[in-house]
Amino acid sequence: MKKEDLRIVFMGTPEFAVGTLQRLVEGGYHVVAVVTQPDKPVGRHQETLQPSQVKQYALSKGIPVLQPVKMKDPEFVEELRSYKADIQVVVAFRMLPEVVWAMPRFGTFNVHAALLPQYRGAAPINWAVINGETQTGVTTFFLDQDIDTGRIIIQKPFAIKDDYNVEDVYDGLMNLGAEIAIETIDKIIEGEGSVESLPQADMIPVGAELHAAPKIFKETCEINWNQSVKKVYDFVRGLSPYPGAWTTLVDPNGKTIVLKVYATAKTGKTTSEPIGTLVVEKNKLFVATADNLLELKEIQLAGKKRMEASVFLNGFRDLDKYQLK
Repeated sequence: MKKEDLRIVFMGTPEFAVGTLQRLVEGGYHVVAVVTQPDKPVGRHQETLQPSQVKQYALSKGIPVLQPVKMKDPEFVEELRSYKADIQVVVAFRMLPEVVWAMPRFGTFNVHAALLPQYRGAAPINWAVINGETQTGVTTFFLDQDIDTGRIIIQKPFAIKDDYNVEDVYDGLMNLGAEIAIETIDKIIEGEGSVESLPQADMIPVGAELHAAPKIFKETCEINWNQSVKKVYDFVRGLSPYPGAWTTLVDPNGKTIVLKVYATAKTGKTTSEPIGTLVVEKNKLFVATADNLLELKEIQLAGKKRMEASVFLNGFRDLDKYQLK
C-alpha cells in the first residue's frame, strides 16, 4: 500500500493538532476530511464565530471540514462514513463514541502528549510540569472503550528542563507528536493495516504510582503558599502562560485583588516571616513559602498588563504590609 492510497480522516482542534495535520498534508498523505469542534463564539456579545486553528488550516488546503455538535448525531456519522477512511488520526480532540472510533477498517489512533499509562486525561502537559517531572513524551495508541487506555503503538520521550514552562514543553511535544504520527502511519502502511501494539497494563511496573491529568479549572490554578519553594515554582511554570497560576493580594485594610503569577525563581533564602508574606529586597519581590523565599519575576494584577515584578514595585508603597493568601 502506498501512502497516497491510505484514506485518512484527521480529528483535532487547537494549534497542537495543526502541526500533525500540516506534516501529513505536506508529506503527501491522503487526508480526505477533517473533523473539528464547532466555531466558538467570541467577542463581548459573543456575536463573532471563531473557527478552530485546525479548521483554518484544512480550509486553506481545500480539505472538507466536519463540525459535529454531537459525535453520535446520525447525520454526522453517515457523512463521516461516506469518506471511507482506512484510519482515523486524533490529536487534542474530544472523547469519541465507539460508532466513530471503530468505523475505519484499520481503527483509530490518538497522539497523546504524555508517556502513557502516565498522565491519562485532558491536561497531561500541565500536570507533568506541575509535578516536577524531568521527562514526558508522546504516545500513539489505538482508541478503545475507556479514555487513554488503548494499546500502545509507539512512544517517544522528551526532556523537561528545570526552566521550561508549559509553552516550552507544548512546542516540543507538538513537533514530536507530528513525527510520531507519521511514524505510526508508516508502520500501518508497511503492515497493510496490521501493526504491533502493547496493552498498557503490561507497561506498568509493579507498585508504580500512576499520575492522572484531569482537566484544569480556575480553582485548580490557585497557589498554595504553604508548600516548598520547589513545589510552588513547578506549579507556576506548569500553568504558564495559560491558564496562569493566581493568588489573592490582601492590602492592609483587608481589600483583596487577584494577582496572576507567570514566572518565579527559586532561592535558598530562609525567612522567619509568616507564609504568604511579601518581602522586598533591592527592587526584587519575594514571597515566604513553607521553607524559603520564592522570587516573583512576572506578575499581573487584575485589569492590568503582565509585567516584570520590578515594574510592579514602582507602583506600590509599603508592599511589605500586604499579604498573599
